[in-house]
Amino acid sequence: MTETTPRWEWRSFADSAVDIGSALILSPPDRIQESDELYLLSAEGTDTVKIRDDLMDVKHLVAVDERGLQQWSPVMKADFPLSSADVDTVIAALGVVSPPLARDMYTLGQFMNELVHPHPDVVAADVHKRRERHTIGGCLAELTEVRSGKGSTRTIAIESEDPALVMAALRELGLPPMPNVSFPRGLKSLLRLGTERYGVIDVGTNSVKFHLGERGADGHWRAVADRAEVTRLGEGLHEAGRLSPEPMERTVEAIVAMVDEAAQAGAAETVAVGTAGLRIASNSEDLIAAVRARCGLTIDVVSGDEEARLAYLGTRAGIGQSRGSLVVFETGGGSSQFTVGHGEEIDERFSLDVGAVRYTEAHGLGAAVSEDALAEAFAAIAADLRRLDDRPTPNLLVAMGGAVTNMAAVMHALGEYDADIVHGTVLDRTEIDRQIELYRTSSSDERRSIIGLQPQRADIILAGACIVRTVLAAFGNESLTVSDRGLRHGLLVERFG
Repeated sequence: MTETTPRWEWRSFADSAVDIGSALILSPPDRIQESDELYLLSAEGTDTVKIRDDLMDVKHLVAVDERGLQQWSPVMKADFPLSSADVDTVIAALGVVSPPLARDMYTLGQFMNELVHPHPDVVAADVHKRRERHTIGGCLAELTEVRSGKGSTRTIAIESEDPALVMAALRELGLPPMPNVSFPRGLKSLLRLGTERYGVIDVGTNSVKFHLGERGADGHWRAVADRAEVTRLGEGLHEAGRLSPEPMERTVEAIVAMVDEAAQAGAAETVAVGTAGLRIASNSEDLIAAVRARCGLTIDVVSGDEEARLAYLGTRAGIGQSRGSLVVFETGGGSSQFTVGHGEEIDERFSLDVGAVRYTEAHGLGAAVSEDALAEAFAAIAADLRRLDDRPTPNLLVAMGGAVTNMAAVMHALGEYDADIVHGTVLDRTEIDRQIELYRTSSSDERRSIIGLQPQRADIILAGACIVRTVLAAFGNESLTVSDRGLRHGLLVERFG
């Protein structure tokens, strides 16, 4: 081995690498190198184990600092045949258990045929690399095109013995700190080896929703984390037409914490979309830029139609309805999305500026109100929902969003939110009317004591319930089914399969 000094590394894959690579492509590389390498991977292993130029090359992940930089140390670069001691080192780096070794020395063929190919937990992946090496602020910056039998990607690595130089190089390239993905982890994601984790963030007018999904080797998803934080991004938006500083700061802090949570949980990538609030606000780019500067995440502001389509995709997958007509609607703080379809086919989708925050502010629904005031609010909501008039009654009406999930939790008197109980709950007209009367006659403080209702939603729950009741009446259904799945689940399936 010619190099024994541990080096600190930052690496990113795919779209992020493309963005970063554009900055490096502006200057000619110091060196271009192509190679064919054989990576040995396991679901549990974190070290880098590869064979290149008939050399066994092993690097050990020594440490991860508070900024997410990874320190790697070379532990082997050995010619074949390998000694049994060297083979033990390789097996330990892969994090697997091997049968007792039958030889003192192993040629490459013996090693592969006897120890790698028969092992159920080890995968050998042929990888072709084209590497462009640059020097940035005293660091090695390597932009690499990676091709394997199951796909291709790009990755960039910046490394140095001094972690401060790595951070300085990131700043020189105009980049914020971003989730650090090691080469073995990125390659396993490309090959879909073992479980994969991905984060999805839905930036709404009233709340920021976070979902961390894990896909197993069988292709099925399970939720690792799924939560929402009420940040009131749209507070005062309808009057001013702009996002106010304090709601923006609350929202940025929530998003940054979610990105960090996803990274700490091993997410290969996190994506985010913005909905009505960011569509409406004249200064939405300020929030997008602030998030990008803090954590490197770019928020994609989707249209109302796209929001409705993704919600339908996620909801239908969760409900499992396959026959007859289906209407899926989501009411949020700033808008409501509707998707009409049958089976997997979408017939129509649209978004209306009907959200709980606006009616709360316009009609004083944040506290107890008179019957006359409630009637005025209902009339305003019905007028804004005229597009629903004279539509046929669907076989199934599915609702999602914070209003209906909280109403389901109140119906079940859930002291602690349980998505499995909420999902699939049927709310009929009688229960919805009961809750509307409960909220109408309760002060904001009294609402906060209602079991099942999130305290942060106490002031907007009445407006949300009124929107839900108006939609139910417009379609002529006697009840609706609550879905705890939604846009973020549809986005997870859309982006990551």
